[in-house]
Amino acid sequence: MSKEPRNDMGKKPWRARASQNPKPSGSSGDERSPPRQQRPADGGQRPDAARARPGPERNPGRHKPHRHERKDRARERARDADDGPLRLFGIHPVEAALRNPARHITRLFATENAARRLTEALGTLRVPVEDTTPRDLDRILGAEAVHQGVMIETEPLPEPDLQSLAENAAGRPLLVLDQVTDPHNVGAILRSAAVFGAAGLVMTRRHSPPLNGVLAKSASGALELVPIALVGNLAGALAELKDVGFTLIGLEGSAEARLEQADWSRPTALVMGAEGKGLRELTQKLCDVLARITTDGPIASLNVSNAAAIALHTAALARIRV
Repeated sequence: MSKEPRNDMGKKPWRARASQNPKPSGSSGDERSPPRQQRPADGGQRPDAARARPGPERNPGRHKPHRHERKDRARERARDADDGPLRLFGIHPVEAALRNPARHITRLFATENAARRLTEALGTLRVPVEDTTPRDLDRILGAEAVHQGVMIETEPLPEPDLQSLAENAAGRPLLVLDQVTDPHNVGAILRSAAVFGAAGLVMTRRHSPPLNGVLAKSASGALELVPIALVGNLAGALAELKDVGFTLIGLEGSAEARLEQADWSRPTALVMGAEGKGLRELTQKLCDVLARITTDGPIASLNVSNAAAIALHTAALARIRV
């Protein structure tokens, strides 16, 4: 066997290795493929691993919105709707609005299926139906709106004043909200108020959600059933209620008194604050008593709409027992 030639240092001479990936025919001899990067010895990713993966190009400026971001966008859309016609959507809110003689509806848009459902529930509709498609409603209301194929344009309901709410309470509690701004929470509170027979809801004109589609959808028809008084100054409204004989019970998680032990024999207003910050200091001072809902678990706080439901249920039980 012949031996391979060696140089003066006793090493084999260098030989050019044939390329394992020959260039395709017709390619220029000056073109070179980029060097193949090796994975680091510690098993980590190559610096350009994100670019090497198949799939659509990543855009750091775009991402799927988080649930809270979607809610924020819904609030912004609700505020923007104040500049245009008042729109309500969803089968239950629209059905309740059509049943309400105090609600002046100007236009009714519905898909064929939604119009059939409304006709089955109400009989002859008092507003002519304008045909539409889900895509058209998505374009008007936004893709996050659960419109169920139906939308109305309407005038706002007549606003009752605080005095009329107090006079017509007839032993049922009023519910007062101190800057609760989430329309989903206020809608759920309205629904509980309708279920448990609250006399009405009091909110400030500012720092409260608009009474439009997002809130109405969460209220599931209760917007047409529970009177809402919008006041300019909450402290003044609370003082007015006290002047006409109402006891103001502020719900506060750290209070010593328990809501279940409250005296429900007098006209009562339940005062509730926003999640997180709760009742403002001045609001607490104006309340006759601060009370908490009795709990017996590792989490002591409740969502404001859940707390309102429990408080209204407690008041309803006391009223029924009397």
